Amino acid sequence: MTRPCPCQSGLAYTTCCGLYHRGASAPSPEALMRARYSAYVLNETAFLKASWHADTCPTEVTPNGDLRWCGLIITAHEHASERGRVHFQATYQDAGGFALLDEDARFVFEAGHWLYLDGTPSVSRLRPGRNDACPCGSKRKFKKCCAR
Repeated sequence: MTRPCPCQSGLAYTTCCGLYHRGASAPSPEALMRARYSAYVLNETAFLKASWHADTCPTEVTPNGDLRWCGLIITAHEHASERGRVHFQATYQDAGGFALLDEDARFVFEAGHWLYLDGTPSVSRLRPGRNDACPCGSKRKFKKCCAR
């Protein structure tokens, strides 16, 4: 049985983001954004560093620690020949509960590869009600899932 890709594309990891984690070039900023999200889920720090533009890449890319990524939604994407943007929302859970990372990310195309340049992120805490959908992405009610 193949495991589903963490980017929630509906494809198997090996035929989706796994291709890019193994060295294939992402064909678009959206594909690279999905692969970067999957890399955060799987703690693929080498891929994160390799897919970050040299001008903005931090010296060290650290693992998630106690953070658990729960879901990704791409809300908009666009690209021209050498520049691209992806607006996304990623839900995560940490010691403080659930939060939503909302970011407008910029990408550049250099030497045959799309690279993450930078983004404008904002984080907001989620306070789901008992009967709301669970933010973990299980599609169950919060009270029957993570609220336990």
